[in-house]
Amino acid sequence: MLRLAGELDLATVPVFEEAREALHGAYSAIVLDLSALEFIDSSGLRAVIAAQQLTEGAGARFEIVPGPPAVQRVFEVTGLDRQLSFRSR
Repeated sequence: MLRLAGELDLATVPVFEEAREALHGAYSAIVLDLSALEFIDSSGLRAVIAAQQLTEGAGARFEIVPGPPAVQRVFEVTGLDRQLSFRSR
């Protein structure tokens, strides 16, 4: 499980990508926990999409623990809540 906290934005995406790369190919499933995330911007959304594509491209399952309402709203507005695999609340 990769648990994010604080903000996932242009400034922090590189740290997320390093952590994601460290997990790449090492597990049959990756769970991205957004429950402690306070903010996400478009670069954060792109990073989540890339994480899903890389994980599933390696044959692993990718799942997301939903974030708080303000974070989930960004996924809903962009329609990504229907394209990404979120766990039920």
